[in-house]
Amino acid sequence: MTTETLSVAQRLGGDKFLAQAFGRSYYVARGDAASVAGLVSWDDLNAILTHHRLEAPRFRLALDGEPVPAFRYSRPVVTRRSTTWQRLQTSSLHEQLADGATLVIDAVDELHPGVGLLAKHLENWLRTAVQVNLYGSWTGTEGFGTHWDDHDVIVVQLDGTKRWKLYGPTRTAPMNRDVAAPEQPPEQPIADLVLSAGDVLYLPRGWWHAVAASEGQYSLHLTCGLQTTTGADLITWLSETLRGHEIVRTDVPRFGTESEQREFLDQIAKLLVDELASSDLITRFGLTRDATEPARLAPSLPYVNGIPPQQQLRARLVVARPHLVTMPDGTAQLIAGGEEWTFSAKALPLLQLLLDGSSHSLGELAAVAGLSVEQAAGVVNELVSGQVAAVGATS
Repeated sequence: MTTETLSVAQRLGGDKFLAQAFGRSYYVARGDAASVAGLVSWDDLNAILTHHRLEAPRFRLALDGEPVPAFRYSRPVVTRRSTTWQRLQTSSLHEQLADGATLVIDAVDELHPGVGLLAKHLENWLRTAVQVNLYGSWTGTEGFGTHWDDHDVIVVQLDGTKRWKLYGPTRTAPMNRDVAAPEQPPEQPIADLVLSAGDVLYLPRGWWHAVAASEGQYSLHLTCGLQTTTGADLITWLSETLRGHEIVRTDVPRFGTESEQREFLDQIAKLLVDELASSDLITRFGLTRDATEPARLAPSLPYVNGIPPQQQLRARLVVARPHLVTMPDGTAQLIAGGEEWTFSAKALPLLQLLLDGSSHSLGELAAVAGLSVEQAAGVVNELVSGQVAAVGATS
């Protein structure tokens, strides 16, 4: 774990940033190379390319807004089982990058533990799913041209420098599935920024921007894409929650009389008005989003037949925003990854400790709850079976 994985929220301004900038305007927090040291290095990138078979679109090159054909930097390899994969050719890869292509690895948070921690930290803070992509550039040629994204991004500059020209939005909060496209941006940017190692940039969705390593240095940066939480999402969720009402499940009276149709619509309208007038509607919506956020992939090999009661075996939750509730009868209810578990009151201290997101030994979990190691292993086994926890020697 690096200090960068813990400091992004503070460097952007914490609650002040959320109140004043988030979803409204770009924001830059300046840093230094020391603040990102150990997060992702060029050696890490080389290792990822060496040890993983990454093919488009997971790994790709882009130039002037277009993908570079894979045959320009890789060649097909046919295995003895007649499957084909693309093997990188380092000399061709270097040539394409030197000629202006930008290197991209999508979801690098799934390939690099430190970036995974950064993503989890952001997911906890911003209460949304995060995917982190890695970009490497070597020239002043733009990889993607002037464009906008349909999600907010947080950029962490790792090495070198990158120039960002920001043109602002031409459509408020555009979406991937929208009824109209944004108009073209103005010719002149409203901001012209150079990010150096350690700098962090926040950019709301819909902001046109152009990016290039135009300062005579190569560049390596991470872009953390934030899943949107829009009014359309709220409406979709509300339609699901209202299915408990008979009128919502009833067929629309397409062939009914005018008065029957009016009565049907009035009943639907009353349900919607009552829900929208509820003071805790957005809170309930947010809690549901938290509780149903998918867990990050984390197998617990070799323990395929249950978690053994070994004191030093370590466990951790692999969901960003689990919810733990003490029920009226004293039992503990854990809600995470779209599932619910109810444990006895004795397990409450163990679950509370796991909520900190760190890994803890079974011995530590047992001691804090006054349980045996066997009992602690049983609780953890339930969570591993539910895919919201993982165990390992150093988990």
